[in-house]
Amino acid sequence: MKKIYFIISLLTGFSAFAQNDTLVYKKRVLEATEVDYLLSYYTQDGLHSSVGGGIGSEELTDLASNIVVSMPLNDDDVLTVDAGFSAYTSASSSNINPFQKTGASSYVSGTNLRDGGDDDDGLQGGLAYGTPWQASSGASASDVLASLVVNYAHSSDDRNLTWNADVSFSNEYDYTSVGFGGGLSKLFNDKNSEISLKANAYLDQWRPIYPTELSEYGKYGNDFQNNGYFNNVRVIDETGAAAFDYLPSNFTVLDQVNRNSYSTSIGFSQVITPKLQASVFFDLLFQNGLLSTPYHRVYFKDKANYYIGGAEYINNYTDASNVGVYQLADDIERLPNNRFKLPIGVRLNYYLSERIILRTYYRYYWDDWGLSGHTASIEIPIKISSAFTVYPMYRFYTQNQSTYFAPFETHVSTEQYYTSDYDLSSFDSNQFGFGATYTDIFTSFSIWKFGLKNVDFRFNQYNRTDGLKASIGSLAFKFVFN
Repeated sequence: MKKIYFIISLLTGFSAFAQNDTLVYKKRVLEATEVDYLLSYYTQDGLHSSVGGGIGSEELTDLASNIVVSMPLNDDDVLTVDAGFSAYTSASSSNINPFQKTGASSYVSGTNLRDGGDDDDGLQGGLAYGTPWQASSGASASDVLASLVVNYAHSSDDRNLTWNADVSFSNEYDYTSVGFGGGLSKLFNDKNSEISLKANAYLDQWRPIYPTELSEYGKYGNDFQNNGYFNNVRVIDETGAAAFDYLPSNFTVLDQVNRNSYSTSIGFSQVITPKLQASVFFDLLFQNGLLSTPYHRVYFKDKANYYIGGAEYINNYTDASNVGVYQLADDIERLPNNRFKLPIGVRLNYYLSERIILRTYYRYYWDDWGLSGHTASIEIPIKISSAFTVYPMYRFYTQNQSTYFAPFETHVSTEQYYTSDYDLSSFDSNQFGFGATYTDIFTSFSIWKFGLKNVDFRFNQYNRTDGLKASIGSLAFKFVFN
């Protein structure tokens, strides 16, 4: 019977009768329950680890999966639940505690630390060592992020007005986020124009984890080298001589652990001609609280350098050939407690032919940390057949550096704010990719009572001028409940 109503509405439009005999026929916003399953794999490497103060391996792998279930509650309302997890391993974050011990008590020059430091290689007694260029065996080498988003959306009878509300939650080993928000969109001008408004708030909390040397200093104060982790661990200076005056006095334990983010977005979309559609958006974002990352090291050029490990590796510390020494931090990154962001963007989609569509995008970004950037991208879906579509894509991005950024061992200790996170540096990036979509029009392939609606595959290669390279592949399936 529902199929008959649907056909009538398509042919004659929505029908309504007098109040005493009222029966309204209208197309449901969502005809049946849909399930999306997304699987992605991401890998990267680079030369500027933030945990290492701007030096070291950025090798990281991440496997992520999401299940999105959209359920029609009635003709007008849809409930969507998005549950996901992300499991990663990271050479950079593993070096929050980069120090490994060989199991003896003193260091003899010439040891081959690649072999694990057994006595035959020249180690007599225990030696702690590390390197920013290799992953350590610390607990922070891997983690799992779990997330959940629930969204409720309602559409008016004429389908010209839609509002939604959502709540979200995510958690990982040192960070928890709780969010909520909503939006409103209005179609007018015979559905050729649309205006939308969205607002979100995220109330997050850090559980700060500090670099080991700073954590121990925070616990034991000036005498930390004789207590805790550093008891009987040899610290050396730039000449390789034993040193007992390493004192990261700039470091203090953070007294704030909350991070709050608020955003508002206004968008307008217009069908200009039968072949051309344009949209613009304007965002306002404000953050306050702990906006730095507690385990990002910073090294000052006006402070003496101290190390744990083999003295013969000090001269090539900033090179991947350093496999046996780690420099002790002067402090963690310090950034302002407030940040205002302003992105403005535009999209243009042009229908070239029955088989080819041109999608373009541009965004300008500015914030009050002195950072600004430009993004431009293009995607060209090409319809190969009724079932297959392929789409090559390209994205270019450029930004200037933040006021508070400086490379490894360039900041001075008298500065108020400092970071060596290369995400806040000047760089250009290029991203090349392609995708392919298969659409099963009749959902002929089924798993239990769910018919396959489409399959989407994407691959992107990302290259940044600071040496960071990344690849990501994703595979998505959409099923419809029959």
